[in-house]
Amino acid sequence: MLKTMRKNVKSLKPVMWVVVATFIVAIFAVWGGGGFSGNASRANTLVSFSGQRISADEYFQTLRSRLESIEKQFGDLNANLIQQLGIPQQTLEQLVSQKLLLAIAADMGLRSSDAEVRDRIKAYPAFQQNGQFVGFEDYKRVLEYNRIPLADFERGLRQDVVLSKVVRVLTAGLFVTDDEVWNSYRKQNDTAKIEYLVAETAKAEVAGQPTEAELRAHFDKNAAAYKVPEKRTADYVVIKTDDLKKEISVKDAEIEKYYKDNPAQFQEPEKVQVSRIWLPFTAADKAAVLASAADVRRRAAEGADFAALARELSKDDKAAVGGDWGLYDWRSLSAAETEAAGKLDKGGVSAVVETESGAAVFKVTDKAAAVARPLAEVSATIKGILEDQKARAMVAERIQRLEKLARREKSLDFAAQKEGLKPLSTGALKRGDPLGDFDSSGAVSEALFGLKEKEISAPIFTYSGEALAELKAVEPERPATFEDVRDDIAKDVLEAWKKDKAQARLREVAAGLKDDWNAEAAKLKLEYKLVETHKREQYLSLVGERPEVDALVFGLPIKQASAPVAADEGTAIFRVLERKESTREEFEKVKTTERETLVEEKRNKFLQSYLARAREEKSVKVNYDAFIRINNDILARFTKRP
Repeated sequence: MLKTMRKNVKSLKPVMWVVVATFIVAIFAVWGGGGFSGNASRANTLVSFSGQRISADEYFQTLRSRLESIEKQFGDLNANLIQQLGIPQQTLEQLVSQKLLLAIAADMGLRSSDAEVRDRIKAYPAFQQNGQFVGFEDYKRVLEYNRIPLADFERGLRQDVVLSKVVRVLTAGLFVTDDEVWNSYRKQNDTAKIEYLVAETAKAEVAGQPTEAELRAHFDKNAAAYKVPEKRTADYVVIKTDDLKKEISVKDAEIEKYYKDNPAQFQEPEKVQVSRIWLPFTAADKAAVLASAADVRRRAAEGADFAALARELSKDDKAAVGGDWGLYDWRSLSAAETEAAGKLDKGGVSAVVETESGAAVFKVTDKAAAVARPLAEVSATIKGILEDQKARAMVAERIQRLEKLARREKSLDFAAQKEGLKPLSTGALKRGDPLGDFDSSGAVSEALFGLKEKEISAPIFTYSGEALAELKAVEPERPATFEDVRDDIAKDVLEAWKKDKAQARLREVAAGLKDDWNAEAAKLKLEYKLVETHKREQYLSLVGERPEVDALVFGLPIKQASAPVAADEGTAIFRVLERKESTREEFEKVKTTERETLVEEKRNKFLQSYLARAREEKSVKVNYDAFIRINNDILARFTKRP
């Protein structure tokens, strides 16, 4: 343990404890820690390489802590959103990257000293008050308040120090040229107000259907592009979690224990509703805008209607609703702004917050402290979670017994009959094909493509349960005959016709367009889009990200229509209404900061590439079956909430 650090300071303010709690939990989630309740199989190795390992327990705790932290900050999460955001995959990748970097650091002989860890603690914003370290006693109380063991937290900090060192060593030779910095600055700061019209391929109308001769002509011309992919057929047995729940009972004592062991899971997060008045400035008018912001702040603090002031004066897209940024949206603002708003009590008005591009004044219109949901309210939820856990454990036990018997007898059919189960046929599946409601993600078909004929799979995990499969037949990929892909050809020909029709339509009307494109779009049945601030390499609705479009937008004379260009969803023409291009004078003022930002981006890209190579060299192996099992366990908790 570090040497004792003591300093007499005042007690932490209540609001600081809330900020500290969120901050510390987020940091601690990177390294996992804490207890674990579940079946013993989670203690198995999840990732291994070169004598290093990441246990299933460590991953389980890290993912659960991260999800609880995200939910506490941003509100309710559900299983679908968690999967869409890819949080489980990101969490595993981060753990693997950290372990790889620590192994590389060990190879280099890099270590962390007590003094370095002590300095890291003292520098943490969470342990600062009025710019000073709060002292060891308050530091310890913060960790105790958040149920984080001191030794575990300091171990995490020690690892952070080593990670910083190894990253510095690996990226020490990286640099960026002046031209790279200038081009990056232009990409972020060159803007254009544009409008565009799109003739959508999907809305183009074509007469009739392609003839047989036209279909065959298209196939003959593009035959190499059409193939029948490899397909595989297997027998499989499935055991569903829901089918076993009727055999399960959950006692009140188990519900109470789960409630006590998982307090964060039933915590209603603090609710803070924030409004903002935003006044942007440039270098030329900065002083005047700051003076105006100070006057607005004074009027708001003296009791003027904040919403009315926002509607009158604010210059962001929330002005029309009185500057209301709701309970969560305000947390996406800059660090200085969220910190200022987070410190306010209900009804409080902030000082003027200056950022790089403007000035803000905040008011907290409503605030409710975090509260724990009572056991009576969540007991049904907990019962469902425990039923799901027990059912999954039963599924795992039965599928493992079936696997053992099938491998001994070298027959899934024999083993299934002995266990009172009936094998089913998958039919011919392409890689990734779903298998009914049981396996909508295609886990079974993916597993089949890792088997040899007559080979029996390991347990295959899906959200609904587990399966065991025995590969029966393989149909290799082959060139498609016309009959194989006739329907695909018909779709492709119709799509090509519609695309040609949309292009012709836009060329036909482009020359006769009047100045009001929005009105013209309605009459011509085209899609109209207006973009107030477009930047280079930015996605455009119906168009996508296209370098040729950026070349037009930042090269066209103002208010001159472009020629029709290809877009993701059809054909488009553009017109630039206003354009702001970077100047060397502005660039020189922020050149140093821009260089640091670009170096950091290059450092991150280099590390991604370096770690990808290190994964191969160190033969990183992931137990994906266990990965899916743990994810299902955690996601079930976010599915069953009322």
